[in-house]
Amino acid sequence: MPEVLDTKDLAIERVVIGGQEAKFTLGESQAHKGSPLEITAPVALSRDQEVVIEISFETSPKSSALQWLTPEQTSGKKHPYLFSQCQATHCRAILPCQDTPSVKLTYTAEVSVPKELVALMSAIRDGEAPDPGDPSRKVYRFSQKVPIPCYLIALVVGALESRQIGPRTLVWSEKEQVEQSAYEFSETESMLKIAEDLGGPYVWGQYDLLVLPPSFPYGGMENPCLTFVTPTLLAGDKSLSNVIAHEISHSWTGNLVTSKTWDHFWLNEGHTVYLERHICGRLFGEKFRHFHALGGWGELQNTIKTFGETHPFTKLVVDLADVDPDVAYSPVPYEKGFALLFYLEQLLGGPEVFLGFLKAYVERFSYKSITTDDWKAFLYSHFKDKVDLLDQVDWNAWLYAPGLPPVKPAYDMTLTDACVALSQRWVTAKEEDLSSFSATDLKDLSSHQVKEFLAQVLQKAPLPLGHVKRMQEVYDFNAVNNSEIRFRWLRLCIQSGWEDAVPLALAMATQQGRMKFTRPLFRDLAAFDKSREQSVRAFLEHRARMHPVTAMLVGKDLQVG
Repeated sequence: MPEVLDTKDLAIERVVIGGQEAKFTLGESQAHKGSPLEITAPVALSRDQEVVIEISFETSPKSSALQWLTPEQTSGKKHPYLFSQCQATHCRAILPCQDTPSVKLTYTAEVSVPKELVALMSAIRDGEAPDPGDPSRKVYRFSQKVPIPCYLIALVVGALESRQIGPRTLVWSEKEQVEQSAYEFSETESMLKIAEDLGGPYVWGQYDLLVLPPSFPYGGMENPCLTFVTPTLLAGDKSLSNVIAHEISHSWTGNLVTSKTWDHFWLNEGHTVYLERHICGRLFGEKFRHFHALGGWGELQNTIKTFGETHPFTKLVVDLADVDPDVAYSPVPYEKGFALLFYLEQLLGGPEVFLGFLKAYVERFSYKSITTDDWKAFLYSHFKDKVDLLDQVDWNAWLYAPGLPPVKPAYDMTLTDACVALSQRWVTAKEEDLSSFSATDLKDLSSHQVKEFLAQVLQKAPLPLGHVKRMQEVYDFNAVNNSEIRFRWLRLCIQSGWEDAVPLALAMATQQGRMKFTRPLFRDLAAFDKSREQSVRAFLEHRARMHPVTAMLVGKDLQVG
């Protein structure tokens, strides 16, 4: 039987097994899956025999896992930059592997780079030395002793600097962002301590943060020992640090306990959002946890509205048999998954009771890859005295039906009420009421609440153009740099047909590449007749500089080949 590995856009030069050349064939390329690499051992192998397979290969400049940035695309403008993003199935575009979350591995690596650059990986740093083969280069060594699925293999090379922000945390970035990043993420150690209290011991040793260039496509990526984050979190007031709480939580749910296939991705994300909100609740109060939870329910409603309530991607457990997981990616596994856990928390006796389950779940399935059925069986065995309550849950609707969940959990409205009230005032205001609004409307609202106010108004968009212009007059949202507030504000402007906002929305869509912002902004711009052509032109102009996955998905959204 040949050994089969996943590859995508790799040039395979040779395969050696136990010192002998081995035959290999590269199968036909299949859409997003790439080409199977079949290796035939030169001698018969017996069961349980350990063999060393050496594969010499080269990646491609168009690898979907790697973005190669030119010096002009970096903050320092002097050196090129490389970063990887392997989730969901892109590790095969860096190295031949079994590219599935059902298989876990440990790894060591040596990376040779020009000596003025730094290499980092999702592993413990294990020293550096001059490259014996080339004095202008340096070799960095890494070791990841905890078994991980290969989507968590990560690499970055750039002109990076670090600052110590906690006993086990350095923050890394180009020097232009390093001080600001150290300030923004100063709560990391307190979040880690709370997470250990909730999830059990932190087994990964180091917890570093890396702030990437703006084209990084996600809010954060939980690469072990080295979380990757977007620079759009640098708000200046630590208000977007819940993303750090989220990535920290993945150290338990996702990285230790992993979904067996991408169909069960909600196991990674629903539990992680649940932990993230508990961390923020411990830091900022239980009302804050409920406020974020309710905001998440709004996010879920929006997503389902965008997909359509019968769309198969709105199911919690999806069937991705022939589907590219990148195309199915959305807030559904995060927020529908969280809503299920939040509902179970309320059904089974409150937060402390359910956190007890979560800790036991992590302990039971650490280092394993599991399915929704494994999770559910463990839930029933953990709460064997509450089976009658669990049997009341409409499991089929929660797990396998599209659309909104069958039950909406109960939310404390304390911090949300002011956002709803102000949004109602705007949505119902007549032309003659516009003079009643003033800057003082926002004076008692936190940036979280301003974001939620805009989210509420956006659900009722479009607003009359005069309303949006008045909102700018009294609140000056154009001057706000908080990415979450700016994103919702610009969407409101475009959906309400304000042409003045088009250049601002185009700038935000192209100057950073976080898909959460870039895709909806491009979609809104393309739907507005006054900016349709401009948005397509801007996309085509920027496409070559965009992350490959972002470019592919925005292209689909805009129906541009």
